[in-house]
Amino acid sequence: MYQILVVDDERIERNGIKMLLRHMQLPCEIAEAANGRDALEYLKEHTADILLTDVKMPFMDGIQLIEECKKDDRNEDMKCVIFSGCSEFDYARKAVRLGVSDYILKPVDPSEFKETITRVIQELEAERAEKNMKKKSMQQMREHALYQIVNGVNVAEVLEKSGGVLTKSDVDCFCRILMLETDDDFFGKNGVDLQERILAKKIKEVCASEAFLYLNLTPQQSIILLKDRSIDPIEFANKLLDQIKEEYENSCTASISSEISCAEQIICAMDELEELMENKFYHPNVRLFYSGMKSSDCEIIKIDDDTLIKQMKQDIRMKDVQSLRDHFERFSQRYRSQTAFSQMYIKFLFANLLKDIYDAVPGEGEKQLNTKIDQLYRSFDFVQVTDIVSDSINLLEKTFSGRVQTGHREVEAVKRYIAAHYGDEMSVERLSELVYMAPSYLSSVFKKETGQNLNRFIKSVRMEKAKDLLEQTMMKIVDISTACGYPNVSYFCSSFREYYGISPQKFRESGDEMIEEK
Repeated sequence: MYQILVVDDERIERNGIKMLLRHMQLPCEIAEAANGRDALEYLKEHTADILLTDVKMPFMDGIQLIEECKKDDRNEDMKCVIFSGCSEFDYARKAVRLGVSDYILKPVDPSEFKETITRVIQELEAERAEKNMKKKSMQQMREHALYQIVNGVNVAEVLEKSGGVLTKSDVDCFCRILMLETDDDFFGKNGVDLQERILAKKIKEVCASEAFLYLNLTPQQSIILLKDRSIDPIEFANKLLDQIKEEYENSCTASISSEISCAEQIICAMDELEELMENKFYHPNVRLFYSGMKSSDCEIIKIDDDTLIKQMKQDIRMKDVQSLRDHFERFSQRYRSQTAFSQMYIKFLFANLLKDIYDAVPGEGEKQLNTKIDQLYRSFDFVQVTDIVSDSINLLEKTFSGRVQTGHREVEAVKRYIAAHYGDEMSVERLSELVYMAPSYLSSVFKKETGQNLNRFIKSVRMEKAKDLLEQTMMKIVDISTACGYPNVSYFCSSFREYYGISPQKFRESGDEMIEEK
């Protein structure tokens, strides 16, 4: 749709120009003004793509109008065409100096007018396309740089390599980060249009679209970086989750970071988000997690006994004492303030945990276990019960000291599977089944072992393979996308560009030297 402003002090002349425009059947909205002064007032509140103006008019003539318009940056892309009965050279010279697209003499010839307007619109279209291309390219470069920061690359290094595309103020403006996660490849299928269909439209009910930035990480995970500190992050997250559910009939889990004040804190916020997200293993019916969350904020904050006991058994098997302590604290918290359970029931649960611990301590024997269990059943309060188990965990830690954790074997098995099946549909749930671990626990062990998020490790393997196929084969990009586990080729191209800072096609044409050293 084009906005066209017609300026002439003669109503008959204005109507004639408007009639010629309508006869061309252009997708346009036509406004009019009787002189330059009125036109300038109109342009203070509105924009125009094309200004069609006479020269000689009262109060402010056409040349003065164009001169004033050029002073306002909002009119930078506006095309100006003069139609006038004045053929003086001085007017024409001024028109050229002002960059006027054409100077049509009255009476206006319909065919000449149509030819002029058609050419002006073609110029507009070409300039818009070039501007959009540059804007899109700059946005892609910024997203690539931000993606690196989110994944732990030094901020100063990223800013230096960006060549000014991303500045310190661009990345210091974020105040919180919101993480979205699904169990399927939701973002791989819908991530490309999520920003347009939801973030750029419906979320305006909460805030302006420029108040945040959307960044996709993997087919299962995306983040939103908030800029406006006045936004209530919980309200924002809940509305977004509602809209995703409504628009796509898909359930997401979200986590919200603590406040941040500079770019250097982004990576810590990412670690916090992933730790918060691990809570969905314990609370599958809760869709939003954040620091300082109270039990009344959750739909269900009841920790499932079987889940935690299974988790602690896994900690013992994996020789992960720190995780065992963390899960034991959760388990203890479950019963610390509960009066609905009998003392005998609670002591029975903790005695079973003692048995699992002593089964992993060679040489202690059944006699020592029985002594501890006897102490536990003779305990007078809950603190004594937890102290007995804590002491046994300390003993377990001494036993495990200096011994290699078996988690290394599971992690290596997962890495081998990913390397062999990178083109298959892959999820943490599927990988956890292969090594008989809970999904959240596998993610935690993998991160500890490799220092990398599991989903992002999968993406890095796929991206490296895609890069190899682009370099070494003549496969079509759509076939490479499928071969690397991306059925949606648009999403694949977007992910490749985000990861390497260059599109697959440009990489194939230019080679490895176009990729920044990662």
